[in-house]
Amino acid sequence: MSVRWGLIGASTIAKQFMINAIRAQADGEVAVVMSSNAERAETYARENSIPAAVSTVDALLNSDIDAVYISTTNELHLEQGLAAIKAGKHVLCEKPLALTSADARRLVAAAKAAGIVFGTNHHLRNAGAHRAMREAVAAGRIGKPIAARVFHSVYLPENLQGWRVTRPEAGGGVVLDITVHDADTLRFVLADDPVEISAFTQSTGMAGSGLEDGAMCIWRFKSGIIAQSHEGFTTKFAGTGFEVHGSEGSLIATNVMTQKPVGTVLLRTADGEEELNFDREDLYTRSVRQFHAAIRGEGQPAATGEDGIWSLAAAEAALQSARSGKAVKIDPQLGSLA
Repeated sequence: MSVRWGLIGASTIAKQFMINAIRAQADGEVAVVMSSNAERAETYARENSIPAAVSTVDALLNSDIDAVYISTTNELHLEQGLAAIKAGKHVLCEKPLALTSADARRLVAAAKAAGIVFGTNHHLRNAGAHRAMREAVAAGRIGKPIAARVFHSVYLPENLQGWRVTRPEAGGGVVLDITVHDADTLRFVLADDPVEISAFTQSTGMAGSGLEDGAMCIWRFKSGIIAQSHEGFTTKFAGTGFEVHGSEGSLIATNVMTQKPVGTVLLRTADGEEELNFDREDLYTRSVRQFHAAIRGEGQPAATGEDGIWSLAAAEAALQSARSGKAVKIDPQLGSLA
């Protein structure tokens, strides 16, 4: 049985990663693309060898498809996701799932009620590097985890700046774009949930309209682990990384907060240093494979809807902390509370 996909959004991310990931599956097919700009939809379909192009979500949902990938601007995710669920289509949605965690919960609850497979496209937990780190932590190779650090401040290329740095109403800003990923990756690697966050944000000149283009966050987790993360759109030469420090060792990963299956993970203990081996499979290919398996009733998506609620609740709390100057509790059931 093949899974026929409809793309809601003629996006760069679909073009660079998701179309190939779907086609890499023996049972995957990209059947139709939708853009509100009909001409853009036609051009995109032609350039990416997609059989059909439409300019409304209804037209896409009325076509012969099984699943949708939503990669439109953030403020559209809720309405488009609910429409897809109502039409009985499985949904893989870009993060953040909505502009508020309350709306994200609406989406996930609707999917559950309809028996629809719903996934959040948190690609980083599909990286071999992060899975190797998670396994090393779980196996006790660094002893008791104490602290973590995430370096995820990058330079946002001009072709991706647009709404991310100019449109608050579309869910722009670095926190909804990158802090959500760091929240999910920390949760995944540590197998732990954040309970409190304190954040500072900055606007260094790239972002306008009151949006932030840099953030530094301090996190506290249920187990007592504390973490720090740096997110940014404006650092050209920083490089990315992820460290987890424990009572008996440290994991030091370099160049791993990326969409590509690259980077290194070093385990440092009293015995010396060891570079961990991990698979280099494309992150999106793995994500789609797990999503297809979930449609067949085998397991669940790599990142579930609940994972998407958690990461958005964390990002919401970070924004609230930056505004108030106070630490904010993170509760995915309630949204952020002061």
